[in-house]
Amino acid sequence: MDPTLGDDGGDLSDADGAGLRAPGIAKPTPPTEALRTLLTRRTIVLSFWIIVLCLGLPHWLWTTSTYRASLPLSTMNDWAEGKACDLRFAYPIRLRTPGWARERIVELGGNLSALLGHDGPGGLLDFTIHPGDSDEEPLPPPRENVALTVVLHAADPPGTHEVTSHLEPGESILHLGSGITEAGQIADQIREITVPQQEALAYVLSGTPFAATEYEALRATRQTWTETSLDARNNRTFKPSTTYHLSFSLFVARNEPSAWAIEDALAAYVAPLVDALSSLSNFTITTQVQLHASFSPSIAGPTFDEASGEWKLRREDLSGFVNAAEWPLSPSIGEGSTINFVLYVPAAEYSPLVVADTGGTVWLVPQWGGVAILNLDGPSTPLKATKATDRTTLSATDLDEVMLTFADQLTSLIGLPSTPSGSLALRIAALQRERATALLLSTASTLGALSRLVHKLPNIPIPDTVATSVATSLRHIDLACQDLRAGRYSKTDSNLGALGNAQAASEASEKAFFEPSMVGQVYFPDEHKVAVYVPLLGPMGVPLVLAGVKESLSLYRSIRQKVKGT
Repeated sequence: MDPTLGDDGGDLSDADGAGLRAPGIAKPTPPTEALRTLLTRRTIVLSFWIIVLCLGLPHWLWTTSTYRASLPLSTMNDWAEGKACDLRFAYPIRLRTPGWARERIVELGGNLSALLGHDGPGGLLDFTIHPGDSDEEPLPPPRENVALTVVLHAADPPGTHEVTSHLEPGESILHLGSGITEAGQIADQIREITVPQQEALAYVLSGTPFAATEYEALRATRQTWTETSLDARNNRTFKPSTTYHLSFSLFVARNEPSAWAIEDALAAYVAPLVDALSSLSNFTITTQVQLHASFSPSIAGPTFDEASGEWKLRREDLSGFVNAAEWPLSPSIGEGSTINFVLYVPAAEYSPLVVADTGGTVWLVPQWGGVAILNLDGPSTPLKATKATDRTTLSATDLDEVMLTFADQLTSLIGLPSTPSGSLALRIAALQRERATALLLSTASTLGALSRLVHKLPNIPIPDTVATSVATSLRHIDLACQDLRAGRYSKTDSNLGALGNAQAASEASEKAFFEPSMVGQVYFPDEHKVAVYVPLLGPMGVPLVLAGVKESLSLYRSIRQKVKGT
């Protein structure tokens, strides 16, 4: 038998295990690698690492890094916390006292300033009195900055004393009768106009960082009905906007009337109001006519009341009366809000159509528009035409009451205060102050939210356009604060005014916050990056790392052996 074979014929060479190796024989070692081969391999591995560290890694960092423009975060936070502006509202009053002696005028102005300036800590308006007479106009302040002109009329004929007062509808002028000459009486008349305005401003400021303790004290003294009234006005009002689109629509249940003299009606009733409101916003007007307009399928429809002989709509059906699925109404798309005014002419078999409980034919839909029903048949018809052929067209006279209603609804929907009822100019000026304040608060809140977002997401990119918008917003909001304190509420040739600057600041802050490149990064977490890079870099990185570790250990052993050998 061959001694190198086992019982089963297997090979019993040294390769089968050390257990069969004779004692004293050393373990075989692989042949020594040539120095040239070793250097070549190490050079290759080192070259790969040099390329990765010197070229790949910097390029990857450069292409994947996020650019973050510098933002004035401390200033933005100061505005958000109400520290950047002490909100006060200047209220310059000019006194016109024809026939009065100059000394008496100056004394009256001083007494008025003392009375109005000590109304308590809750006053938001800073009253300044500028006396004048019939011979000369007071130089300060400029006419456009005067909030109210008080005209004191002399007794005519002598000996008569009239204690009545009235406002000019189109001007901010208060006329006082000859019986009102004392400073206390005049101050009471001014307070009657300004107290509701201060209450509305305190309502806007309440719950914000700009609401100082004295403002909250003023709000606490308000009556419950005032708070409820302001809540109702706020709920039905559209969001402040630089542009409103007014859409007037005629919907007819059958095929007539098929036309209406809307241009004449708008020119008579709506255009003058829009011109007066142009200092608040821009307005565009569109009209349309839709025939064979059916009721919305979401309502039960009118029911006939035999006692009154009228068709009645339930109050719960008013919100769904507009058939949005079939009536081509203009939606609020793009810049500005759309305010819809709908005139509905029911079919003859459903006329007269009224609202149950109230018997009215008009109602307002908060933050949407107004609806009116025009009954052409029945005892309540306002149609003035007598010929059957005239029923195809609604004249401007037929639209008188409807247009007056729409004009009143427009003032409610944009938030115009109801007081003082005798002067549209004073109501518009009050709304200017409220809107400028609301926009300033909104801008400050948006800037604060942007600052918190940038701090919370350190990897979010901040392009230069955002920094530019933020700088623009901060500049205009600071100017708005200055204009409010100086009483510059309206736009002039040289100044946007408080409202104009507040609108510009709000638009710039919204543009910065909703920057598309930033919004996309908000929903792109770091975990998503890991899921993308690991499948790409893993197969390439593992062999490179293992080869580097292996060659590093080999180099370490060789150096260690040389040290031991010496």
